[in-house]
Amino acid sequence: MKNYPFVVLFLFFLSQSYAQPVVSLESFATGLNKPVNIKHAGDDRLFVVEQDGFIRILNIDGTLNTTPFLDIESKVGGSGNIGDERGFLGLAFHPNYPTNGFFYVNYTNTAGNTIVSRFSVSSASSNIVDASTEQILLTIAQPAGNHNGGDMAFGTDGFLYISSGDGGGSGDPTDKGQDLSSLLGKILRIDVDNASGGNNYGIPTDNPFISNSAARDEIWAYGVRNPWKFSFDRQTNDIWIADVGQGGFEEINRMPATTAGLNYGWRCYEGNNPFNTGGCANMNTMTFPVATLAHSTTSFCSITGGYRYRGTQYPGFQGLYFFADYCSNEIGTLRENGSTWDMTLTPPFNGNSWVAFGEDVDGELYIAGINSSTIYKIKDATLSIDNSSFANFKMYPNPASQELNLEFGVTGSPDTIVFYDIQGRLIKKVENVSSATVTISIQNLKKGCYFVEILGVLGEKAVKKLILN
Repeated sequence: MKNYPFVVLFLFFLSQSYAQPVVSLESFATGLNKPVNIKHAGDDRLFVVEQDGFIRILNIDGTLNTTPFLDIESKVGGSGNIGDERGFLGLAFHPNYPTNGFFYVNYTNTAGNTIVSRFSVSSASSNIVDASTEQILLTIAQPAGNHNGGDMAFGTDGFLYISSGDGGGSGDPTDKGQDLSSLLGKILRIDVDNASGGNNYGIPTDNPFISNSAARDEIWAYGVRNPWKFSFDRQTNDIWIADVGQGGFEEINRMPATTAGLNYGWRCYEGNNPFNTGGCANMNTMTFPVATLAHSTTSFCSITGGYRYRGTQYPGFQGLYFFADYCSNEIGTLRENGSTWDMTLTPPFNGNSWVAFGEDVDGELYIAGINSSTIYKIKDATLSIDNSSFANFKMYPNPASQELNLEFGVTGSPDTIVFYDIQGRLIKKVENVSSATVTISIQNLKKGCYFVEILGVLGEKAVKKLILN
């Protein structure tokens, strides 16, 4: 596991008060072919699903293993052309993968149906899987070649969650989204560790519809159109679902961690707007998105959901939910603002057609486009662009114990000098600085690691780490 400098803990608090993050991309790895899913297995590797039927391993240094981790190309159907929604789509590693070697995949087979199955490795450190270890858990008949959903993830409850689209066809013609007797248009939840009922999986006892004889027991939530990607917030355990719209709206849904049986409204509603309400339940029984993007006012056409940032390397991102779009090539973020969410969109990163985000073991984020062979790391450009006239200030002695000297040379004096501890708590502030050389008493500060931030009158800033002994 990577260890980042303590400064990142402190910078989170600075970014909340003084700087808005700027999303930028850095090439992390190249040589991929139609990447559609990125996951980690509890170590420093990233596992990239390629739509044609492969899982490739990316190492911590960005190198790509030559031999695929898994090759099921002969089993996968319908992924021959970019833009086809079928193929190898989903991947999830068992919470106990280091000891049992189990991982789960979601793909469209050569008959056009969805397969959810398990594979196993002989050792968690293995870089190659025997494809003959497959055990099929679920087969879902697909009436059309689009709206397969296909993402998967394990919750902290140990159960496997699976996204399933409505089966395709314009406007959900057979109303699968609202039909509780169908697995289409749903978020499913199954127990992969306790098989029962003649299946290779079991039903969690608290699934919401197990007492409804007309409903499938596997259903956790319903009323979604094509939840191409969803994710768990590793801090709150909430589920974030980006649901691809029909023709008017893309939507982002948030599912509280302990709330089951929610109806997200499709085909009755698209976003917050009525779509086809014939025979629908009262809208008060439905859960509406936390955010929508109207096709009439954006270039969005097919949303890809990402993650709520919980890493440490880019503190200004903390708590942001990341998403992107296949058509517009924009990357978006949502920031919680009381009971609402503020949305920000980047300029287009043209030529990528975003289809997948990834989160590594440390919570750092990556993104991939179906038209690109590259996996990018998502970065905060405000931490890499130094526009501060104080960037080269001198601070001594360091380590220090009684007094700290700061020299700013010909750049002149800053406005404010702020001390934070490693938890980001403000410890000391010196305001209205009027000298290019400053001596500050620190004898009342406890021993340990601190961060000294220099602020200019125009918002410029620079940061250095300080050790007190």
